[in-house]
Amino acid sequence: MRTHELDETNMPIAHQTNLGRYCLGDAAELLQTSLGKQIQSKVQLILTSPPFPLNSKKSYGNLTGEEYEQWFSDLAPLFADLLTPDGSIVIELGNSWVSGRPVQSLLHLKALLNFVSHPEAQLRLCQQFVCYNPARLPSPAQWVTIKRIRLTDSFTHIWWMAKSDFPKASNRKVLRPYSPSMKQLLKRRRYNAGKRPSEHHISEDGFLTDHRGSIPHNFFELESMKDGHEVRLPNAFRFSNTKSNDFFLRTCRDRGIRPHPARMPEGLAAFFVEFLTDPGDLVLDPFAGSNTTGFVAESLKRRWVAIDIREEYVEQSRIRFEDPEVRQLCKEDEL
Repeated sequence: MRTHELDETNMPIAHQTNLGRYCLGDAAELLQTSLGKQIQSKVQLILTSPPFPLNSKKSYGNLTGEEYEQWFSDLAPLFADLLTPDGSIVIELGNSWVSGRPVQSLLHLKALLNFVSHPEAQLRLCQQFVCYNPARLPSPAQWVTIKRIRLTDSFTHIWWMAKSDFPKASNRKVLRPYSPSMKQLLKRRRYNAGKRPSEHHISEDGFLTDHRGSIPHNFFELESMKDGHEVRLPNAFRFSNTKSNDFFLRTCRDRGIRPHPARMPEGLAAFFVEFLTDPGDLVLDPFAGSNTTGFVAESLKRRWVAIDIREEYVEQSRIRFEDPEVRQLCKEDEL
């Protein structure tokens, strides 16, 4: 194992940048040491996709049933103590299936309920999001492509929680482009006002103000659901098609590295970083993997801390920050 330098918290830093550091270790353990004390009450956003209750042996252990529920629930007060008073927790959870059976498991839902209702955390659910990707491969394969008795599992849920009813948030920072019809309306400066069948009354000038975009939905359509349908993702999702993403995948391929199999889309991370934080705020990903969260946070001038237990993902995080465009951005920040 590579020897890592130690910072003032005596925690192993796998690598660091101008705005962040990647620590190697078990998050639940590290955050109860001096590292946790150092960032206590300072984290504006915890953005992560935690290990799912998988059936095969993984580095976090083969946690199932009550064991997984307890592990996940115990994270709630730990995370809550790290947040600022108006900070947020955003967790991406995919569906899980009962081993050997064509039925979905309730384990991840039970774990989430225990997490958000933990009496020592005092969290509340702010909003639920759905991330739909029609390009995902058919899964679970046994029941979808072999037995042909289930449909492709093509979405994940994202859960936004906070300690306050009014955490820091602004949908003005994550507007999505106007539709062609709305652009025409703004140009035409008139529309059919009056009472609608729904009994809503549309004023004569209520839609004439150009807000430079519309308020996004809590349903993220990563690719078009049908031919000719325009996908209007929030502006923050511009990360989804950046050269940085191409650089990361190309470099992993050149070095014979298999990229993390469950990477969070950069655009998705960028949406929540922009929506719930400001430049200079601290973002934490306790299950960082290849460090999409830290990369996006630094690109948006936020400070970050990433933690993961598997050393092979450290190299993937380093690759992200080798991108020439990112390195140039870091140099500009130093000036």
